[in-house]
Amino acid sequence: MNRPTVPLRAAVLLLFAALVAAPALADEGMWLLNNFPSKTVGAKYGFAPDQVWLDETRLSAVRLAGGCSGSFVSPNGLVMTNYHCVVGCVQDVTTPERPVFSKGFTAKAAADEVQCPGVEINQLIEITDVTQKVLDATRGTSGAAFADAQRAAIATITKACATGPDVRCDVVNLYHGGQYDLYKYRRFQDVRLVFAPEYDTGFFGGDPDNFNFPRWNLDASFLRVYQDGKPLATPHHFRFSKTGAREGDLVFVAGHPGSTSRLNTVAELVYERDSYYPQMMMRMSEMRGMLREFEKRGPEHKRYGESSRTFVENAIKSSKGQWDTLLDPAFMARKTADETAVREAVMADPGLAAKYGDAWDRIAEAQAIKRRIGPRYSALEGGRRTFGSSLFGYARRLARAAEELPLPNEKRLKEYSDAALPGLKQQLAARSPIFKPLEIEMMALSLTFLREQFGTDDPTVKSILGTKSPEELATELVNGTTLEDPAVRTKLLEGGKAAIDASTDPMILFAKKVDPEARAIRSRYEAEVEAVEDQYGEEVAQAWFAVRGKDSYPDATFSLRLTYGTVAGWEQDGRTIAPFTTLGGMFERATGADPYDLPPSWFAAKDKLDLETPFNLVATTDIIGGNSGSPMIDRNRQVVGLVFDGNIHSLGGEYWFDLSKNRTIAVHSAAMLEALGKVYGGQRIVDELTAPK
Repeated sequence: MNRPTVPLRAAVLLLFAALVAAPALADEGMWLLNNFPSKTVGAKYGFAPDQVWLDETRLSAVRLAGGCSGSFVSPNGLVMTNYHCVVGCVQDVTTPERPVFSKGFTAKAAADEVQCPGVEINQLIEITDVTQKVLDATRGTSGAAFADAQRAAIATITKACATGPDVRCDVVNLYHGGQYDLYKYRRFQDVRLVFAPEYDTGFFGGDPDNFNFPRWNLDASFLRVYQDGKPLATPHHFRFSKTGAREGDLVFVAGHPGSTSRLNTVAELVYERDSYYPQMMMRMSEMRGMLREFEKRGPEHKRYGESSRTFVENAIKSSKGQWDTLLDPAFMARKTADETAVREAVMADPGLAAKYGDAWDRIAEAQAIKRRIGPRYSALEGGRRTFGSSLFGYARRLARAAEELPLPNEKRLKEYSDAALPGLKQQLAARSPIFKPLEIEMMALSLTFLREQFGTDDPTVKSILGTKSPEELATELVNGTTLEDPAVRTKLLEGGKAAIDASTDPMILFAKKVDPEARAIRSRYEAEVEAVEDQYGEEVAQAWFAVRGKDSYPDATFSLRLTYGTVAGWEQDGRTIAPFTTLGGMFERATGADPYDLPPSWFAAKDKLDLETPFNLVATTDIIGGNSGSPMIDRNRQVVGLVFDGNIHSLGGEYWFDLSKNRTIAVHSAAMLEALGKVYGGQRIVDELTAPK
């Protein structure tokens, strides 16, 4: 390619500046708290958060390690988050004598607060730039050597940081490898349930209302962090607003958005559009159908199946919204123009071209490899619920721990590093009930997917299934294992390799059987896909910085971010969507049938309620999945809402932000106080939330 002339290079740079500067005028950005655009906010809204404000916000916001956000809202360790973020705990503590799932739960006294198995809460206490350490370790490497060097460097950094089991340290990849920060957290694993509404209240409206507004949903719960058997003293916390936000008010959301793809290359977006989403949507749709039938078998089948289906339906709807964005020709044309502008700017500078010119092409080559090996990687190494089974997840973690833990820290798989061990031990020791009939169905469906995708004669399929059907194998493994007992799991973990080698548990044996091939495809995927995306993603990021500077926010990485905006509705199909609903609207919405089956507790309290109390609200803040449970606060750091969703337009927020329509949905603070005090008998909690400072 001929390099542009100097005048053309200037024109390209001007075009690029116009393309990237326009969104900065909007309330866009999931900003790092150590790089927040306070001056921009101050110029637009007359309030610029200073360092004290930002530090207090950082220490008051928390992360639920399982994938949600939360916040300290009293000096006594009280944590506010969403109901849907603790529904696993609700399932775990539900018993015939304590029907938390169907009837809700309010701890009338401190002694009534019940422990949530497996829940971990993290408070971010320190951020350190470790970019140079990571880049120095990987310099001059590629492929598998790059992946190994990066993993070893991160393991070394986190081990030095994590000085005890109450400290968690994560190296956070920002700007696709352009920057690495070390996040040091206080780790809390004694977490107790204080309040949760009934399932039918926490998920009121179900899938039809999901990602929609108007909305009437008390998707709220409260936990408490304990330390040494006592409520944790939390001097850094948000105060609770009795009146909440009004239309036009400036608000902030402090939370942990999971992931976005706004800085992805066009080649990566094309892969997601053409390969990832079609396959994912098909499988999730089949899973939803299976769960609907499963729920019809009895009350326990309904309890476990319904909560699983809720999250499957959420994944289907959110994925469809993201897929629709990628299928929009105008959106892809804009992304292509953005990328073309920066690439031409790079190629116009001989120095930049020599450093970064081929980075986009290398990432594109990795996408071609991902199309070939990605499905097998997902099937064999896809995550905690590989083969659709929590029990298999336990077996794999135990079998791999036996192999990994004897190795030097820097040589282990990252989930077995010294820094990760407290979390691993907590997961294996958690007393989380397992409903084996659902385990069988989910595992059988996963094995069926495996056979459908690769064919009966595929060597992997033959090795896994042998002469058994997916249903036969799943039934044999799930009914034969004893790994649902945390005491068994703990004993195997403590026994190490000798205990695992001696085990005859069929799920352990199955995990060991599939592990060689799973490890092989993981190694190949890490070397040929992830390492390439990381290595050349760093170069794309450095090229971006060279052209634009660092006056931008990185993609979400489940790390703490702060976003800002105003309480505002929007225009849709010629209608004005108001920014608030009221408590009275919930009774009008109730039909007595799922998903609008309002529990009796609300009708019993109706005459006591102020039905004009704002219930749910929307704001222009920029969020994504993982922000669930985030506090919505005002300029005085008072809680005015609890984030639980976005509207249907916000689903495209995976890839871009549209100020005209993207909205955050939150529970209004006044509604939480009204419900706690008058519906659920939680005046003790109300008093704690509203106590004078």
